[in-house]
Amino acid sequence: MLRVKPFQGLRPADDLVAQVACVPYDVVDAKEAAALTQDNPYSLMHVDRAEIDLPAGTDPYSAAVYEKARETFQTLQQHEVLVRESEPCIYLYQQRMGAHVQTGIALTCHIEDYENDIIKKHEKTRRDKEDDRTRLIGTLRANTGPVFLTYRDTPDLHALVTEVLKTPPLYDFVAPDGIGHTVWRVPGLKLGAFFVNAFAQVPVAYVADGHHRTASAVRVGKELREKNPDHTGDEPYNWFLCVLFPASQLRILPYNRCVHDLNGHSPEAFLEAVRTAGFTVSENAGDTPEKPGEVRMFLGGKWYDLTWEPQPDANPIERLDVTVLQDRLLAPILGIDDPRTSHRIDFIGGIRGTGELVARIQEGRGVVAFSMFPTTVDQLMDIADAHQIMPPKSTWFEPKLRSGLFIHTF
Repeated sequence: MLRVKPFQGLRPADDLVAQVACVPYDVVDAKEAAALTQDNPYSLMHVDRAEIDLPAGTDPYSAAVYEKARETFQTLQQHEVLVRESEPCIYLYQQRMGAHVQTGIALTCHIEDYENDIIKKHEKTRRDKEDDRTRLIGTLRANTGPVFLTYRDTPDLHALVTEVLKTPPLYDFVAPDGIGHTVWRVPGLKLGAFFVNAFAQVPVAYVADGHHRTASAVRVGKELREKNPDHTGDEPYNWFLCVLFPASQLRILPYNRCVHDLNGHSPEAFLEAVRTAGFTVSENAGDTPEKPGEVRMFLGGKWYDLTWEPQPDANPIERLDVTVLQDRLLAPILGIDDPRTSHRIDFIGGIRGTGELVARIQEGRGVVAFSMFPTTVDQLMDIADAHQIMPPKSTWFEPKLRSGLFIHTF
């Protein structure tokens, strides 16, 4: 069963929370991160992407970056931008994006639950990205950004959350992107025990977003465990920061694709190859698929609808639209054999809309783009339960968790 624990961490001073909280480090590049933090020295992005405060061209994986992150993290604490909680706490974290509302529970999870597949994963991690976060977490001795987990809804946790939501919040603000963020504080080990006991009845949780942060936190914990001859398993380094959301509340947006070239094909030859590969191609389609088993393709200024006959004996991975597109079109026709490493394909989160796909093609940053129907939470959990790995860039969760609202240190 799932082990969770309150933590006595850092959080922003009450009047600075909107300035400290920032989007996850991996949804923006260095240029975007610098723009977001302009005239805001309190943003935690100065810690998570410290290269933005070093000379242009600095290697983001250089020792200077991690040292700068450490210095900035200490400065934020010394200036009481980040303050230490007086006792261990759990937090409720609610996000509002238009009509969509989701409420998660922020606490720490045990690294052994990840190792023992109680916290299940559905993606592979890239070693360079994992190495980066491992080094940052180890340098700071802190989890600055929470891992986004999900679990199958339970009545006991729902009842606990409902009661806390009746109380005044700790933080409540709307970020510049229009997304609302509200945090409630559940103080003390006694009150936290109700949540700990309720989660003990949850058999498994699933990494929704943050596979690299999870793997890196586990690596740091294991490294410190090996260095400690008196290790007991309950030291703070055994725990990492998570926000757990009930699956029914989550929303997955599509993860769209844009390919830079046609792999030597003319547009006519490419379309013929797509038809030969088993796709039904229809012109004058809309830009957004209406159901699973459809992909919309933008080529030569037109939207096309791609459909195919499903395979009744396909496994959960093979049934995914992203798998069909990869295995029948991207790899054999366009030569994108490994989308994790190919420089000829870009992945665009659904929050940017299909207009971003059209703009990229019109600006010459791509030749063909694909608008996907989103993967479902049930598909994600089924694949993780089957111990399978989803194709890269299969899910885009929105809204994204803000970093800096609560920080676990060890």
